Amino acid sequence: MDAPASPPAAKFDPAAATPFFTSRGHAGWLGLQYSDHGDDWVELELPWREDLLGESAQQVLASGPILSLMDMASGLAIWKAMDDFRAIATLDLRVDYVRPARVKASVFGRAQCYRLTRSAAFVRGLAHDGDGDDPVAHIQAVFMKIAVDPRKPHGD
Repeated sequence: MDAPASPPAAKFDPAAATPFFTSRGHAGWLGLQYSDHGDDWVELELPWREDLLGESAQQVLASGPILSLMDMASGLAIWKAMDDFRAIATLDLRVDYVRPARVKASVFGRAQCYRLTRSAAFVRGLAHDGDGDDPVAHIQAVFMKIAVDPRKPHGD
C-alpha cells in the first residue's frame, strides 16, 4: 500500500522568516514581531514603546512606525503569495490614517497581496490596535518585482 502523497513544502514561511528580518536594521529597532499569516497575507505586531510616540502627552504610537510596520507586512505578504523570496521594491504606499491608536496599545499590521503580475505586486491592508473592524489605518501599495540582481553580472 502506497502512502498518501504529502503536499510540497512551502518555499517561503513568514513565521520562520520574520525573526531574520526583525532582528536587524530598522525593523529590528522598531521591535516588529510576527503575529499570523495565511496564503496571501501576513500580520505583524508593532509593540507600544515610549520612544515611538508621536507626542509624549498623547501616549499613542506615531504614524511613521506604523508606516514601516505596513511596509514590512506588505513585503512578507508578497513573498508568501509568490511562495518565493526575491527582491522587491516599494513603488507606492498610500496610508490613510482613520484614527489614532489607543493609548499604550500595540498596533497590528495585516497586509494582503491580492494581485501578482510579471513585474508588480499589489497589496491592501489595515493597521489596528486589537480590533480589525475598527482600524487605525488602511493601506494600498504597489511593489516592483526585481527579476535580476543588479550587483551581479548579467547571466549569473
